[in-house]
Amino acid sequence: MSSTEVAAQVANMYDTILILDFGSQYSHLITRRIREAGVYCELLPCTQKISELKFKPKGVVLSGSPYSITDKDAPHVDPE
Repeated sequence: MSSTEVAAQVANMYDTILILDFGSQYSHLITRRIREAGVYCELLPCTQKISELKFKPKGVVLSGSPYSITDKDAPHVDPE
């Protein structure tokens, strides 16, 4: 069983928070703090397609980047 499959099984057993990383220097800190609070969470890149997740997150944290949201090259979440 791959680590992705194991993570999906764990995420389905518990309420899970999804953290989408847009390049923030604090993404790992946010993940650690949420886990220290006793909440299971997964940190994934902002390019992750939500429709391809093998679990349904209870909540989503968007961890920012140094780009302005108005910059044309700024990363965006997949609209699907």
